[in-house]
Amino acid sequence: MAAQALLGIGDLARRTGISVSAIRFYEARGLIHPLRNSGGQRRFARSDIRRLSFILIAQQIGLTLEEIIGELARLPQGRSPDARDWRAISVRFRQRLDDQISALERTRARLDGCIGCGCLSLRVCKIYNPHDRAATRGTGPRYVLGNADEYGRSPDAN
Repeated sequence: MAAQALLGIGDLARRTGISVSAIRFYEARGLIHPLRNSGGQRRFARSDIRRLSFILIAQQIGLTLEEIIGELARLPQGRSPDARDWRAISVRFRQRLDDQISALERTRARLDGCIGCGCLSLRVCKIYNPHDRAATRGTGPRYVLGNADEYGRSPDAN
């Protein structure tokens, strides 16, 4: 790899918006693998810009560090991931994103009223949860989590 193709850690931090300490953390976790010059300084491939950008995106959609490590382990080290690499990852992410979008849409639709019943352990709710039927589905905001019809009612509500 040509010397001009390599980036110092400060340059990588500026290009990605990730702090130097976070880059060192990702290195320690094996997510990126810099080379060392004769003075022992880290030198990063330009492909590491994409790897770090991927980490930021994955964190924004809620992947754990372990999930991110697993996904990056599938990508080639030392070359920029190509369209085929990213397509494979996007297929794996698509269902997760669709689930998150659905949950956000349900929450938005019910935000002005009761926030999903069950979350407040209400015994009686004349709107969504008569006789605390939501409690039979588990704890938390059952209807926001997907246990309701399009009107926010339990399937067994009158």
